[in-house]
Amino acid sequence: MSIERELSKRSGSQCELCTATENLKVYEVLPTKKGGLDEAIMACATCIDQIENPGHEDLNHWRCLNDSMWSEHTAVQVVSWRMLSRLRSAGWPQELIDQMYFDEDTLAWAQATGEGEDDENKIIHRDVNGVILEVGDSVVLIKDLKVKGSSMVAKQGTSVRNIRLDHENAEYIEGKVDGQTIVIITQYVKKL
Repeated sequence: MSIERELSKRSGSQCELCTATENLKVYEVLPTKKGGLDEAIMACATCIDQIENPGHEDLNHWRCLNDSMWSEHTAVQVVSWRMLSRLRSAGWPQELIDQMYFDEDTLAWAQATGEGEDDENKIIHRDVNGVILEVGDSVVLIKDLKVKGSSMVAKQGTSVRNIRLDHENAEYIEGKVDGQTIVIITQYVKKL
């Protein structure tokens, strides 16, 4: 059975965040480890658009998180926490965050995109042109890179999809090249 069908069945054919029933899509909650049902949610176009475009949120739309944050599915909880963290300056989202509890792994997954960090403390990753990189972006290498500890050379022009960010160093990202996960310095990549 496809992920879309399984998510549709799990969600009762409605958005797992706001319960809308139209324009539903599978939304992969990044960063993923294995992919699949446990790392995705069924979400409507409105929710996805606002998740992917920070600063364009309709605060009242997200009052739905009061219910969805209690979902039994971890991916729904993670997205709920991220959106509440993004909107916490409104007051009521912070009260909801205070009621949530995650184990270490789930909290690390929720925080992996940098939501919940104060802007002045947030590490910002930028490509060679100064464009901000986000978890899940695709980049292209702008020069040949020797991979430390191996004989592999990642060639200029190689596309790296679904990158992960190093949350301790703004100059490092991770991505797969030829099936091998490598650390890449941001000054050698350009966002696609």
